[in-house]
Amino acid sequence: MLPHAQSVTSVLPSIYSPKLPLYPSKTLAFRPPKSLLLRPLRCSVSVAPHLQSNTTNNTKTSPAEISRTIMELSSVGSFSTATQDTWPLGVGVRFAVDSQGTPIVCLSASYQHFVSQKTSSLNVLLEQCGLRTTQCTIQGSLHRPDDQFALKKLESLWEKRFGEKADNNFIHILEVERVLQMDNFMEDGVWVTSSDYRLANADPLRDFAEPLVREINANNMEDVLRFCNIYVDLDVQVSDAKMVWVDRLGFDIHIYSPQNDVFEVRIPFPREVTDEKGAKSSFNGMSQLAWEVERNYCGLEFEKVKHMKKIASKVQ
Repeated sequence: MLPHAQSVTSVLPSIYSPKLPLYPSKTLAFRPPKSLLLRPLRCSVSVAPHLQSNTTNNTKTSPAEISRTIMELSSVGSFSTATQDTWPLGVGVRFAVDSQGTPIVCLSASYQHFVSQKTSSLNVLLEQCGLRTTQCTIQGSLHRPDDQFALKKLESLWEKRFGEKADNNFIHILEVERVLQMDNFMEDGVWVTSSDYRLANADPLRDFAEPLVREINANNMEDVLRFCNIYVDLDVQVSDAKMVWVDRLGFDIHIYSPQNDVFEVRIPFPREVTDEKGAKSSFNGMSQLAWEVERNYCGLEFEKVKHMKKIASKVQ
């Protein structure tokens, strides 16, 4: 059994993890021996009866965790404040973060108008595999630590992030007061309190999520389409599908219809994963089960994901 920090109840079954590599997709084209075809296969399936749809909080990471992940994966943002003549002003800056996600910025002498205005914000975008741009905006107070030991620590974090020393005369931190997290452009945001943001952890899959998703989209499209048909209660015809992102609790897929509509669906893992090996093992197991269900080797004995979000219409 894979190690995990916390057991996560899913609308999907607890399935086995066959010893099959995830790549290439042809390796997943498992064919059972003739002896198995002569009798029906039995699948061990467990379903949480109290879950009626895929809209519960334990199938998706929290806005606080998403925000911490964005800040860990990014190093450039738009820093804004109001100037003395009340005009808002924003500039692009590099930033690092400490263990609680507090942004560290290095503002040169030409940006002293930012220093004089304590209330500031930092907007950070994270493009996910070219399919979705999630973002968070940190609102807080800009100040310099008085303690020399604290400044040395900030210098060390900056050097670790960028491989260069920072002038401690220009180092400031943006003390987080609240955070606005948005899943994509033109979508409603969710406000996160400073305490929830500080207590959250960045997703453990963040460092390899993008290369994993890109490789699946390039080599395993049959499995992505099969995920949509088997694990999702579809009311639209699927002409194409792309995986968008993966985290410890599941993955997001964009579904494209022949009418040029785009829908987003969240498919949870059977259980929480904590590393790349666990994610690939879960993909393999889900792919194997979906293949068996598609060919009627195994009955559909689990509840499908019911929630799909329409996000866009393609331009003709």
